[in-house]
Amino acid sequence: MHEFDDVDEDAPLLRIGPAAELAGMHPQTLRQYDRLGLVVPGRTPGGSRRYSLRNIRQLRQVQELSNDGISLPAIERILDLEDEVAELRHQVVQLQTELQAERENRPGSRVFAAETSGAVVRLQPGTTRVRRRTEVVLWRPHP
Repeated sequence: MHEFDDVDEDAPLLRIGPAAELAGMHPQTLRQYDRLGLVVPGRTPGGSRRYSLRNIRQLRQVQELSNDGISLPAIERILDLEDEVAELRHQVVQLQTELQAERENRPGSRVFAAETSGAVVRLQPGTTRVRRRTEVVLWRPHP
């Protein structure tokens, strides 16, 4: 474990001067990005901007994209989409965790098939094939 592994990347720590220096930008650029909503820092109770390590990373990304010729509105859209992707990935991990817990807590999976006579039979866990005398029937109600 590294000594900075437990650092909160979202903690608003840096004033605008040091943040601008770490991002390699002029403080006025940071103010402009804040006004445009590209990189919005935290605020103190007095209203002063405080930048987090995540904000610094975002500022560097904005600068890189801008240097590549991408417009600020397009950069804003890219950042929004990246935030959305991150949130969706987080949701996928949560759902996978819930699904795994559900599978582990289930007393046993229950799979059923219908025999040709119409009787319903339970298949053993791990069964991948239905016995010959058993067939799967798709039931549809009459219109």
